[in-house]
Amino acid sequence: MTELTEFRKSKNKFFKYDHHSPLTHEQQHHFEGLNYFPENPELKKTVKVDVFPEKREVKIQTSTGETQTYLRYGKFEFMVDGQSAELTIYSSGEDYFLPFVDGLAGKETYGAGRYLDPVPLGNDKFLIDFNYAYNPYCVYNENWSCPLTPAENRIQVPIRAGEKVF
Repeated sequence: MTELTEFRKSKNKFFKYDHHSPLTHEQQHHFEGLNYFPENPELKKTVKVDVFPEKREVKIQTSTGETQTYLRYGKFEFMVDGQSAELTIYSSGEDYFLPFVDGLAGKETYGAGRYLDPVPLGNDKFLIDFNYAYNPYCVYNENWSCPLTPAENRIQVPIRAGEKVF
């Protein structure tokens, strides 16, 4: 069993049984597992991030109309199936956040986008593994407040990795 398969199995268990699950009690009762794309090693990338010299503060609107504050950390370019794309990484303290909408949004993936937690590797490099792309919790329960993907992270390239639409 791969690390990703084990992670997905554990996440399904959390969603079904844990009282901190984003699912309602009724949803947990009927939950049979999240939908995923098959693991795609090509979408696990070590990228060099062009760090912004001035990390500008941005307020990102949430699904409930509030705002959350992040810093625009830097951007990176990557290739998917011969197509070029660019995304911006945000930070809040020591955590990094990568919301994105891909070319499959509204069809195979959640229309408002998915999230990733980039892993810093040092020297402005990050591990970006789209196989771990996940839906925001507001997909499952409207009581959750989720940041909406900024326009600069809406790309046309299809990312066939991670969670599919719920």
